[in-house]
Amino acid sequence: MDAEFWLERWREGRTHFHQTRVTPLLQKYWPALAVPQGGKVLVPLCGKSLDMVWLAAQGHQVLGAELSQLAVEQFFAENELRPVTHDSAYGKHYVAGNIEIVCGDIFKMDAQVLSHCVGVYDRAALVALPQAMRADYVRHVYGQLSPAYRGLLITLDYPQEEMAGPPFSVVDAEVQEIFTGVSPATIIDRRDILEKEPKFLAAGVSRLDTVVYRLGVQG
Repeated sequence: MDAEFWLERWREGRTHFHQTRVTPLLQKYWPALAVPQGGKVLVPLCGKSLDMVWLAAQGHQVLGAELSQLAVEQFFAENELRPVTHDSAYGKHYVAGNIEIVCGDIFKMDAQVLSHCVGVYDRAALVALPQAMRADYVRHVYGQLSPAYRGLLITLDYPQEEMAGPPFSVVDAEVQEIFTGVSPATIIDRRDILEKEPKFLAAGVSRLDTVVYRLGVQG
């Protein structure tokens, strides 16, 4: 799955993955992580997520990474923010207040950027990647965060053979495998959401759970 796949989704407005509200699971579980006030929080493959606005309101510096310039520009326009822009080796940076989004490939970000992130919130990144890319993604991104980072990962668990992704099913066994040697990944919530997801129902999916993980430093 290449970058053009996602760029086309944004151009055509096929962005059912975008939520028009802040994710309730983020609001419920983020405070317990005790990510330091003012700490930088990475939101990979962020799109135009309203979760970034909420994280910024909690006093964090938010760093989003997104391929689609259209998504980035829509985020700032829809939230009535006027970003200042500059270019770097990582892409085009949009900065407004304590929110910065880098329009570029997250695989081109390195420790010079990622090591300053003490928090991470991954709702739409891991599940957007095919299985062949997921271990490399975790090593590259999570493996270069601050050693003391804390974060939330939200995945989907459903019979993959019943519907083609994305979003893909990422079962717990895979999560544990790809995070081995990177950081602990502890399930803190699992719930059935099938009745709330018409796309999955229409596809004939028989089971759909959303799973929340606490990542990084525990306690």
